[in-house]
Amino acid sequence: MGRVAYGSSGLLALALLTACSAGPAQNPEGVAMAGGARAAAVAVSPPDKAANVPTDQAVVVSAQGGTLKSVRVEGGKSGALNGVLSADGTRWRSTTTARPSTSYTVTAVAVNPAGKQSETTSTFATVKGTKTFDIQTITPNKDDTGLTVGVGMPVLIAFDKPVTDRVAVERNLSIHSSKPVEGAWHWFDNSHVDFRPRRYWPPRTKVQVEARLAGVRGGPGLYGKRDVKLDFKIGRSQITKGSLNEHVLYVRRDGKKIREMPMSAGQGGVWKYHTTSGIHVAMSREPSTLMTSPGIGPGQSGYYSLMVYNTVRISNSGEYVHSAPWSVGSQGNSNVSHGCVNISPDNAAWFIKNTLIGDPIILTGGPRKLEPTNGWGHWQENWKQWLKWSVLKDGPTMMLS
Repeated sequence: MGRVAYGSSGLLALALLTACSAGPAQNPEGVAMAGGARAAAVAVSPPDKAANVPTDQAVVVSAQGGTLKSVRVEGGKSGALNGVLSADGTRWRSTTTARPSTSYTVTAVAVNPAGKQSETTSTFATVKGTKTFDIQTITPNKDDTGLTVGVGMPVLIAFDKPVTDRVAVERNLSIHSSKPVEGAWHWFDNSHVDFRPRRYWPPRTKVQVEARLAGVRGGPGLYGKRDVKLDFKIGRSQITKGSLNEHVLYVRRDGKKIREMPMSAGQGGVWKYHTTSGIHVAMSREPSTLMTSPGIGPGQSGYYSLMVYNTVRISNSGEYVHSAPWSVGSQGNSNVSHGCVNISPDNAAWFIKNTLIGDPIILTGGPRKLEPTNGWGHWQENWKQWLKWSVLKDGPTMMLS
């Protein structure tokens, strides 16, 4: 199944389509000028005085019998629309999205072969918008990661309101990377869309996320509030692997083993304290974490409440790799935990210091599989499954660079 390149490709297709169905030219035959020369004929789409124009419709200005010297599309307080001029200078198209409930004025200056200039003015008004949506959170972020992350890091976007026009929104989400990467967005619901590469990010790659959502239709009467950009960097490749049956974690950095750590995982039993098997991703690094028994209150059998130190979170179901001085004797030979991965205090201090958010932590051998929606377990879905929930499915394979 193919992918399309995000960003300008969909807009280009729309611009070309719009140009073919442009309204009447404002100067179709050209205007006679001094010396018998005619002004270049200029056509503008949307046509003059058009109303209820969709915000994502490209503005296209074309010239015949001359070239365009300048084009400006002003929307008052909403600002001007950016655009690009064709190589031959005969067509301009907008590259940014218009705002709803806005009147725009198009001013185009054309020049004919004799060097004579003429100016064409046109106006149009966009559809009315009653509500806006915004990006509530975008991850990675500076507070949590310092913006240098591991090779398994997904990009996670949460909206403050549900969006139903997923196609329009996804078309305006783009990823740019310093090394070629194949990847795709994936909708978990109308409020969350995440991106991951087909395979891990190449180490030491620079990445930019661009969400050009200002004015983008998110649903009936719902439009994007602003554009958002995020830059981050992929660090070295560090992948931790461990078997829940062999009770050892192996840490490899750029392919070389740098640490071996005895561990103890979930004991199972009547409380079903199983550590999940699968490709986890480091989600946070916490100097201390208060851990309590799930679903069991004070005074009940099996209850616990314990402050734990040097913890690295790996799921949303309460799983961490953390310091456990009480189980050092079991580490390397048996599973005695309540579902977390226990390692010694020295190893935990080293692990939290040397782990980046987004580092893969792969555990095998347990009876419970990590769910793709449990934390950042996105790598649990194969590529075909991941693409199933991307709305842009046609076109060539997308290579981001």
